[in-house]
Amino acid sequence: MKEQKNLRPDNPVKTLKRLFSYFKYNKAMFFIGLLALIISTLCQTGANAIISPIIDSISDAGFSGDFFGYLRIMIILVILLAVTQYIGYRLMARLAQTTVHKIRHDLFDKMESLPISFFDTNSHGDLMSTYTNDVDMLNMALEQSAAQFVMAFFTVVGSFTMMFLLSPILTLIAIATLVFMFFIIRFIGSKSSKYFRAQQVQVASMNGYVEEMMSGQKVVKVFNYEDRAIDDFTNRNEELREAASKASAYGVMLMPIMGNLSYMQYAITAIVGALMVISGRLTVGNIAAFLQYTRTVSQPITMFSNQLNTLFAAIAGAERIFKIMDETPETDEGVVRICDDPEDQDKKLWCLPLGKNKDKKVPVTGHIEFKNVNFSYVPGKQILKNISLFAKPGQRIAFVGSTGAGKTTITNLINRFYEIDDGLILYDGIDIQKINKTDLRSTMSIVLQDVHLFKGTVRDNIRYGKLDATDEEIVEAAKIANAHYFIKHLPKGYDTELITDGQNLSQGERQLLSIARAAVADPTIIILDEATSSVDTRTEKLIQEGMEKLMEGRTTFVIAHRLSTVRNSNAIMVMENGEIIERGDHDDLMKQRGRYYALNTGQIELK
Repeated sequence: MKEQKNLRPDNPVKTLKRLFSYFKYNKAMFFIGLLALIISTLCQTGANAIISPIIDSISDAGFSGDFFGYLRIMIILVILLAVTQYIGYRLMARLAQTTVHKIRHDLFDKMESLPISFFDTNSHGDLMSTYTNDVDMLNMALEQSAAQFVMAFFTVVGSFTMMFLLSPILTLIAIATLVFMFFIIRFIGSKSSKYFRAQQVQVASMNGYVEEMMSGQKVVKVFNYEDRAIDDFTNRNEELREAASKASAYGVMLMPIMGNLSYMQYAITAIVGALMVISGRLTVGNIAAFLQYTRTVSQPITMFSNQLNTLFAAIAGAERIFKIMDETPETDEGVVRICDDPEDQDKKLWCLPLGKNKDKKVPVTGHIEFKNVNFSYVPGKQILKNISLFAKPGQRIAFVGSTGAGKTTITNLINRFYEIDDGLILYDGIDIQKINKTDLRSTMSIVLQDVHLFKGTVRDNIRYGKLDATDEEIVEAAKIANAHYFIKHLPKGYDTELITDGQNLSQGERQLLSIARAAVADPTIIILDEATSSVDTRTEKLIQEGMEKLMEGRTTFVIAHRLSTVRNSNAIMVMENGEIIERGDHDDLMKQRGRYYALNTGQIELK
């Protein structure tokens, strides 16, 4: 494996503390379950202690009068042990489920608060692996290990107390053996934790690759990539096998080692104890009880060591979960909010707080202005350079340029998916950094080249643009997008169920639904990011007809490779290397006989 040393848990103790801190959300369940387990360990300790007087009460004359009294106590303790252990294990299992439920909820909440940049820089497969493998491993560990850890701790403490009272000498022998066990567990554990973390990383990589291959099967088939894909999968699978084999080898190693050490401890204790009985320093009952305590102490330690495989994998998974939870959320210091116009309910206003419960109200018109804007995704690598432009309400602004010129970046800045380095972006004369992001984005709709539809009905997918939209508004939006005709011919019309990402529709139909989803939101600003680049000519014509109706009276930003879609724009910005090198309407740019002219006449092509 590459760089194994970097795959060790950063701070397992800190991770466990943070994990167990989730028990505070179910304090009653935790303390009742803990109390039941403590009582069960006390009962077990007491039952072992009764062994000594029971055996010693038996003599050559038969059973003494105390024998049956001790026997009754033993029966009561065993019954109480069984009941409390059942209650304790059941409550701790429920506690594990509710804890994982809370963690899963917090993880999803956190993801929803993260900026777009996080998802742009993290593999979707890795994130899915966190939700599935890491959370499942954590759930398994909590279910199997939490109660056993509590039982082991109190059993060891209680048993050693009684062992010391019976024989300090034999107790020292037991402690020496257990210390030796501890160092073995620590050594193997340090090795195992490293490889279990490597295993989780490789599982995430594998999931990401499989997801990528499944979603891109058409491309794989078209370009005969099958053999290469199999080779790549084989390499990843081999890396996973190697990490998993090392993790399992160290994990499985513990069980026979701990078992043999337990038997060795039992044998040594029995031999020394027998000599002490012969010398009269212990009774037969004492040594019988002590041997039982020895087994009682060794059993939870051996059992817990068997759980180290799951525990180390869970710690590695928990670290990945908490790493996402510790990501910096999307910040929003905007104080300007959307409010209703009391004189016209169909109009919206920007409410700028002035203090003393007073607001300055500005109509939402869709006037956008960039002033000397600079931006870089990565510090030191500038993407946009001194961008200045404006879009008056209702105007159409088009961006043309090579891939990577910065066209999409400009639209990402308008809706504050990213924050600018310096300069100013004004929305109706207001600095967009002062506008609440939710309210800012509620005035915009975006139609992307890569359409994403959700599992559900056609109606639900259109309503995604406006959650309280009526059925009439949904149909009207579909008509605007020219999607109503094909929707009516679906098996169940608007109630037709879509499979994952709308794969039971054509690319053009998915794009029309995406436009209908944008239309139902009734936005002030529309952003079209190469919305017609993946459809056929007939569908493009349908989209253009729908978009003409949708764009009427709205500020529109268009990014397109097909120059035919930008001819009617009020202004066309020709971009290269993050700069606007030409600007004007179609006729102006053709007269300039610059880059736009060359693109239109076929002298050069967009790359």
